[in-house]
Amino acid sequence: MNNAKMWLVVKPTVGVPLFLSAVAVGSFAVHVAVLSNTSWVSDFLSGQELGAGDASAALIPDADTGVAKASYVVPATDGSREVTIILEDGTPVKAILQPPELHAAITQ
Repeated sequence: MNNAKMWLVVKPTVGVPLFLSAVAVGSFAVHVAVLSNTSWVSDFLSGQELGAGDASAALIPDADTGVAKASYVVPATDGSREVTIILEDGTPVKAILQPPELHAAITQ
């Protein structure tokens, strides 16, 4: 045992539970961070198809410059989709895509 002298300073009845508690808290913190910073883990745990989350991201290469631009699609409850496109200068632009049936109903 490499650290046998440690138990001369810290009692095993205090050190072992403290060590196991630290491992449990660290593991819980990592799981919370993964669940809050990713969308695919919650989809997987709820049994949904991967990529069916609230927002999906795609990189769209520009035809002229070849620079990839990020776009985010958020489906709405009425069948339309809100697309956020990030321009080269970092400005976000939003567009709402509506199916023809919904667009015809709104314009009439």
